[in-house]
Amino acid sequence: MTAPSGDDTLARVVWSVLAEPGDAVAGELVAALGPDESLALVRRAAAGGASELLEQVGSDASFADGPDRVRAALESAFDRWRPRLGGADERAVAAMASATAVGARLLVPGTPEWPSGLEDLGPHAPFVLWSRSELDDPVGAAGCRGALAIVGCRANTVAGAEATAEIASVAADDGVEIVSGGAYGIDAVAHRVAVAAGTPTTAVLAGGVDQFYPAGNHDLLRNVLGRGRVLSESPPGTRPTRWRFLHRNRLIAALAGATVVVEAAARSGALNTAHHALHLGRPVFAVPGPFASAASVGCHRLIADGTAQIVVQPRDPVAAVSAVVVHDAPPVAEVLVLGTRSDPHVTRALDALDRRPLPVEEIARRSGLSVDDTADALALAQLEGLVVALAEGWCRR
Repeated sequence: MTAPSGDDTLARVVWSVLAEPGDAVAGELVAALGPDESLALVRRAAAGGASELLEQVGSDASFADGPDRVRAALESAFDRWRPRLGGADERAVAAMASATAVGARLLVPGTPEWPSGLEDLGPHAPFVLWSRSELDDPVGAAGCRGALAIVGCRANTVAGAEATAEIASVAADDGVEIVSGGAYGIDAVAHRVAVAAGTPTTAVLAGGVDQFYPAGNHDLLRNVLGRGRVLSESPPGTRPTRWRFLHRNRLIAALAGATVVVEAAARSGALNTAHHALHLGRPVFAVPGPFASAASVGCHRLIADGTAQIVVQPRDPVAAVSAVVVHDAPPVAEVLVLGTRSDPHVTRALDALDRRPLPVEEIARRSGLSVDDTADALALAQLEGLVVALAEGWCRR
């Protein structure tokens, strides 16, 4: 892969400001035309209408979909990006300044520091990564034979914490890096064991690396910096939201050779991580628990469905990491078609609201939705009694 130019690097940062994590339309556009040219094309389309963008990209042979589907997807995507185009350069420069202020590094594809496992995400791969560490070489210094993702519920049980500690300890003994999400519960236990054992660990955040979240794990994440790194695809200054947590999970799965779910409720972000790992063709393990435990329902379902291997002993997931060569085989996932969107618009609009009333345009900019989609989402939320429209704008009820 060719190393990126300075213009391409800046364009990637701007793209990370414009598009929400996992935006496949933006990913395919950048892959087809390059980050700088695709951004320039979007800007020309903003100045003179979208016809040039639709005509040039719709006829590009790099896209697998037909011209009609490409044009329809681009029209929808352009509406999502439009609210953020104004001032995007300034926000990108501000993000880089904020990163410098906290000692974070900017990672881009095509450089040695870029985790090659992310390439398996295809058009859903991040444009850039922001890496924060106290190590001189947080990637190369690890010296590990792969990485294991350890995930689970935030409200873990004592048994879940013990199982996590045992698995993480075995991974540490074998020099296997531990990847998790820096959250309360199982994530925190996995990171703490890694820090105590002196093994590399990576915490992947849903917000910017300049503001550790959750606040209660601030000291833990500071300790992670001394043994590994904190990563995020969102620019510094970005606050975590529900949909960003879900999209963050694909990075956890892609960075690891295998994923183990220690505890998970029936609906859990840990299950979301497991499903991303399955789509990438990575081994998934689940720890069984008491049948009456709500914290083990998700794990039992993974095992019953045959989508996860049962953890018989703590070494099972670690052994799978050593046996899997993550990057030699292409992902088995079916790449989502251009323009497919699975995020609930109402959730994104609600997360974008502030304590003070906000106009639709500002909510669209914060949520990464188009103005029309934002208005529709707010209307639905109003019908459900979740928001109220005031003269000054929209706010939660």
